Amino acid sequence: MRSSRSSDSGSSGSSPSRPALTLIAALLPLVLAACATRPTAPADNQDAQAIAHQTVQAVESAASAVPSPATPVARVATAPEDKLDVLLEDNLNPGEKVDLDAPKTHVDLWARMRAGMAMPELDNDLVRRAEDWYSSRPEYVGRMTGRGSLYLYHVVEEVQKRGMPMELALLPFVESAFRNDAQSSAKAVGMWQFMPATGRDFDLKQNIFRDDRRDVLASTKAALDYLQRLNKMFDGDWQLALAAYNWGQGNVSKAVARNQKAGLPIDYDSLRMPDETRYYLPKLQAVKNIVMRPEAFGLTLPAVANHPYFLSVNIDRDMDVARAAQLAELDEDTFRQFNPSMNKPVILAASSGQLLLPYDNASTFVANLEKHRGPLASWTAWVVPRTMKPADAAKQVGMSETGLREINRIPARMLVTKGSTLLVPRTASRDQDVSEHLADNASIGFAPDVPPMRRVTLKAGKGDTVASVARRYRLGTTQLAQWNRVSTKATFKPGQQVVVYVREGQTLAAAETNNASSKSARGGKSTKTTKVASNATAKSAKSTAKTRSAKVASESKGARTVSTKTALR
Repeated sequence: MRSSRSSDSGSSGSSPSRPALTLIAALLPLVLAACATRPTAPADNQDAQAIAHQTVQAVESAASAVPSPATPVARVATAPEDKLDVLLEDNLNPGEKVDLDAPKTHVDLWARMRAGMAMPELDNDLVRRAEDWYSSRPEYVGRMTGRGSLYLYHVVEEVQKRGMPMELALLPFVESAFRNDAQSSAKAVGMWQFMPATGRDFDLKQNIFRDDRRDVLASTKAALDYLQRLNKMFDGDWQLALAAYNWGQGNVSKAVARNQKAGLPIDYDSLRMPDETRYYLPKLQAVKNIVMRPEAFGLTLPAVANHPYFLSVNIDRDMDVARAAQLAELDEDTFRQFNPSMNKPVILAASSGQLLLPYDNASTFVANLEKHRGPLASWTAWVVPRTMKPADAAKQVGMSETGLREINRIPARMLVTKGSTLLVPRTASRDQDVSEHLADNASIGFAPDVPPMRRVTLKAGKGDTVASVARRYRLGTTQLAQWNRVSTKATFKPGQQVVVYVREGQTLAAAETNNASSKSARGGKSTKTTKVASNATAKSAKSTAKTRSAKVASESKGARTVSTKTALR
């Protein structure tokens, strides 16, 4: 992010100002000292941390002596002053204005992080292995730290406000390489890799419109809340808390209990755990070592300013993602880097309520929004009034079936169930912003698109069970049990009605039986099939001597339910 300072009125355009010389004079001895005392052992971070402490204190002291310009520099002249005033609030410190000229902004964020490291050092072969992995991939580290630089200030602020060890600000490097769109094979999502259930436990909304596990501020708050809970659960042991974050608190608790029962130590190194969790802390330690001394690994970290990279802008109307990006003068991919929680091409004011934008673009957005005329959103939500085919739903909302399926991710050969929420185009009669209740609770359900089913009732014979009936008529045991609301091991009483559902014209194929009483009940014949058909077919069936007699009748006034009476033996 760019910031500008007016030059000192007594200085020339080509010479450094007196405040700048003051800063240089303060920093030069520290830089020379850092070069002279640069640690050579990869695991020795204490000297680097001491230098970081000195650097932070000296820069803040020197910067506090720098006079502020007499007239503040306007960020964007066209932005309305009252709107811009609200805009310049810090996301993490409500009520505080963002001042890019404040003394603390002159501190390098990496130095601030080094000064806050507080966890015990790990030094083993797994740490060396992780160090070698990262140091042999400088381009990967460059991409990872470049992405992280967009969000690090906000993570560091949250960690420091809570008095937590600064190593935790490095955790997204290990979890996701600071990618908000990261998704694991186990369905963990976001830069902090929240599982669905854990995310819901920490109030991260997950619905068809948004997934807060990808939201920068919401997921960071939730992750640190979770880590604080785990730290308390494991009596202040951050290593066990981190193991639980990776492996699950229940698994770590069981591992601790096993060791306690066996009289063994219960520290991280002594517990039996999966290889992934065993390697988890060494990876974090390796990232920490690289941050403490990047030059020792032949790596370079990008400069990160010690002030917010992005700000939040409140919105009070639904807005297309494409429109919001246009107003902020950002391409859509960059816009989504800061607003990755959106699942659909529309931002719902009732749900999200704010956008995150780089500092300069936030001011641009406010100015352009004030001048904008015309609609902001071309999409809205529609609740399906009954279970429908996608083609019928598409026709009702005035769009193509293909378009409806794509925007709502409707699978092939599926119906959309009653009460589902679909994203549809706005029209003159459907132009309302989405309500808060719908924005927060919207869901979509599907049912198989199969031919209509008919309810058929049959009579059970002596000794018939769910398994024997299912086997005889080649039905699923579980399904037959569900239809009749019994267990899969249930036995039917003789003459009891057994319910099955079949498609019109479907043949119930019965396996042959050697049961003598069964043959006697059927006049010595072994019947193999029962066919569910229309009335006309049933009448024809009556005239066929080799087919079991069946009475098939439609219920009152053309109802589609068919009752077939026969003995199941």
